[in-house]
Amino acid sequence: MDAETVLTTTRSVRRKLDFDREVPQDVLDACLRIAQQAPAAGAMAAQFRWLLVRDADTKAAIAAHSRETAEAAWEKYGHLVEARALASAQHLVRNLDRVPVLAIPCMIGRPPSDAFSQSAYFGSAYPAIWSFQLALRARGLGSSICGYHLQDHEADVARLLGIPDDVMQISLLAVAYTTQRDFRPAARPALEDITYLERWGSPL
Repeated sequence: MDAETVLTTTRSVRRKLDFDREVPQDVLDACLRIAQQAPAAGAMAAQFRWLLVRDADTKAAIAAHSRETAEAAWEKYGHLVEARALASAQHLVRNLDRVPVLAIPCMIGRPPSDAFSQSAYFGSAYPAIWSFQLALRARGLGSSICGYHLQDHEADVARLLGIPDDVMQISLLAVAYTTQRDFRPAARPALEDITYLERWGSPL
């Protein structure tokens, strides 16, 4: 699969994750090694960690925390979400315990308070997360960020997994092979509608 195809067809896969197919550890290792090469701000690269969860009981506990927050959010705001997108999210969250691997990217050290440092902190995590997702896609796997538990239950999941208090869970990714191989580029706004030149609002 060429780079442009990987970049334009890596979707947040929710309904088409294969819950029954095992994900070999060597495949995950290869994707994580690629993720390690993502750009990071200075010493931030040394603070990044991955925690992989395969145990069924542990996944079930994490899924329960995720569902509690998600269901409450959908009850309050679900009417504002496009029906297809809502159904897709609900499918994943209600089956999160069935996903073969939950990958939790973490950063040693809590998030800083100022905008500049936050940019370096999260900007050192998400390139690695995206590289991981791209590497998975190139190998026939899919992923979706599903961080609902972070809203109300980050501490609960930290205790469950033995994560120290000074470590921040950046997100949670559901990882599995996909039930379909081919994905298409998604519909996105026209470039001229989202790109300005020199000043805000000045068109290309």
